[in-house]
Amino acid sequence: MIVTINNYYQPGWRDQQYTCDACDWQGTSRAMEMELHDEQTEYSCPQCECPVLVVQHPTLEDVKAAAAAGNEEAQQQLAILEMAPKG
Repeated sequence: MIVTINNYYQPGWRDQQYTCDACDWQGTSRAMEMELHDEQTEYSCPQCECPVLVVQHPTLEDVKAAAAAGNEEAQQQLAILEMAPKG
């Protein structure tokens, strides 16, 4: 079963142990193959390449809400976005 993370700022998802349904490999997202898409990132098993994890990318509103709640990563991302040229 592919695990879907809808809240990018959910604590611990990067270091949580996941299991590949196809080959029973176990590990964290940091050990998986990562494929970046426009609205999500897919993580695949490093042994058999079957999808294991999908992480939805945050919207601007998600970033702002997480930053306001004190999430350091969101605060850094928001600062980067605010430095971007307007127009």
